Amino acid sequence: MKDPFGDIRAYRNGWLLAVVDWLFAFPMLQVLIWRTTKGVKLDYLGDRKQIEQDIRHGAFFMTNHRDIVMDSAWLSYKLRCRYFIRPFIGIGNNLFAHKWIEWAVRFNRCFVVKRNVGAHAQLENAKQLSAYIRQLRERGKSIWLAQREGRAKDSNDLTQGSVLKMLTMGTDDFYEAVKALNICPVSITYEYDPCDYLKAKEMQLKRDNPRWRKRAKDDVESMVTGIKGWKGHVVYRLTPSINPEIDRMLATHPEYRELPYNEQIQHVCNIIDRHIHQGYEIYERGTEFEVYVDSRIAKVELPNKDEAFLREKIIEMYHFPVINHRKSLDFKD
Repeated sequence: MKDPFGDIRAYRNGWLLAVVDWLFAFPMLQVLIWRTTKGVKLDYLGDRKQIEQDIRHGAFFMTNHRDIVMDSAWLSYKLRCRYFIRPFIGIGNNLFAHKWIEWAVRFNRCFVVKRNVGAHAQLENAKQLSAYIRQLRERGKSIWLAQREGRAKDSNDLTQGSVLKMLTMGTDDFYEAVKALNICPVSITYEYDPCDYLKAKEMQLKRDNPRWRKRAKDDVESMVTGIKGWKGHVVYRLTPSINPEIDRMLATHPEYRELPYNEQIQHVCNIIDRHIHQGYEIYERGTEFEVYVDSRIAKVELPNKDEAFLREKIIEMYHFPVINHRKSLDFKD
């Protein structure tokens, strides 16, 4: 019988993956921590014991997305070292510039998120991916997935409704389907984003030519820069499962069960966003930050380089988390 998930599932490897982790992957990740950061910290928002209880039997770790490789790699490393959890990781096939990359990531407990396909294929791929993820969760497996397709280049981290729509396809009760996933949002904060100048460059290219599209080599450049570049302090902050908050919301507003589907999705997106925004680590930016921004603009290579625009976008990347964090603290249900 043909495997319905054969072209997207992570490869089964068991003990072999554990050997590779401890002998090769984890030492390499530790070296990257020493060389590219001032430390990578796994922290908690709220009651640590409650959060640990939430993830004990598997959790869906949904995060904001800063770096193509390191976001999931370091989270997986920290969770494995502290809780012996090795989450399955969703990764877009747009990053498979070479066949060996797909083989390597699927061997390392990654499953494939198919992108850049037609409308009909997109629907069928979403159904397949949704069914595969639900199968993993029914088996008690933990999963990592970004809250949106691709990185938020301006760092305005907002959950895409299409992600939740995909995750709950084919279910009768949206809220119960979300609760079955056991979503535990995670905030990722880099003191410095090594790809900030590349993101600003992409934004100018897109502004100057709305039809501009990234090439495979652009993704490879971002991957390499993100791995090797300086990040300063890095904080992963685990937040509690959103299930109790969904229950409280529905107890206070039972009429939300009768809302149109897209409005139900948006209410859950708002909950995830608040968890992520509240969990940011906020860094003080002194006068030296202007010098830093100048140094990043200098790295951009464009024939019609718009320094004022690039400056605005880089500063924006570091300001949006602060703005969203303050808004989340002021929220009143």
